[in-house]
Amino acid sequence: MVEAFVRLVCPECSKEWQDNPAGLPGLRTNFSCSNCHATRRLTEFMRTERDLEAVRQFQ
Repeated sequence: MVEAFVRLVCPECSKEWQDNPAGLPGLRTNFSCSNCHATRRLTEFMRTERDLEAVRQFQ
C-alpha cells in the first residue's frame, strides 16, 4: 500500500515538512506551524496546487 503525503510550508518561518492528507484538518480550518506557531487557514500552508488537490481528495 502506498502512503499519500502532501508538502507543507509555513508562510511565516518557511519551515517545510510533509504530512498525511488524511490526518489534516479541513482546508478552511485554522492550522498552526509547529515551529513558530503561526496560525492561518490550512490552504495557506500548501506548497503547490498538487498538494492542495491531494488534500481535497481526502476531505
